[in-house]
Amino acid sequence: MWVVKLGGSLYQKDELTHWLEQLAVLSQKHPITIVPGGGPFADQVRQAQQQYSFSDEHAHHMALLAMAQFGLTILSLSKNCEPLYYPTKSDAEPHPLSVWLPDKSLLSKSEISHNWKVTSDSLALWLAYQLNADRLALVKQALPVGDLTITELSDVGVIDKAFPEMFSQYPVPSTLALASDYEKVPSIFNNSMLAL
Repeated sequence: MWVVKLGGSLYQKDELTHWLEQLAVLSQKHPITIVPGGGPFADQVRQAQQQYSFSDEHAHHMALLAMAQFGLTILSLSKNCEPLYYPTKSDAEPHPLSVWLPDKSLLSKSEISHNWKVTSDSLALWLAYQLNADRLALVKQALPVGDLTITELSDVGVIDKAFPEMFSQYPVPSTLALASDYEKVPSIFNNSMLAL
């Protein structure tokens, strides 16, 4: 099984529907779970936190709901996609093509920090490990030139601040992919893996 994180930056891009079409085809051979980014829904959480100065813990909870909102958008765009409620329904077998809808049950997981250092990147890694996924792909709107380590990618903001430490705990083979490379979807899982 493969986990693919579709960043929130794809929300208003044509690439989103192209990725969903490609993943639907690929899921006929390899089960795929999509992890949604927060997109504009998470942006609203950041704005609300600035306005009302609530805690990072509350913001984290709201950001999880933002991911679920983008996930519901993905469900509406992909006919063959089913929701995955993990860990609420931890015994549920993932559908050949599913989208993760995170909820408040994640707040009880002590290994996940409840602040802005943890975004959908680290949550995708955590989920991939929990589901015993063979591979994780993080789809990004832009990537730096050259081979950077996970720590360097985190330092320049390509992946979140929590990812390097979480990767040392949950070493799921992982790769990065450009949103514009949707036609290369099958091959992205053969690309070089991220390294610390």
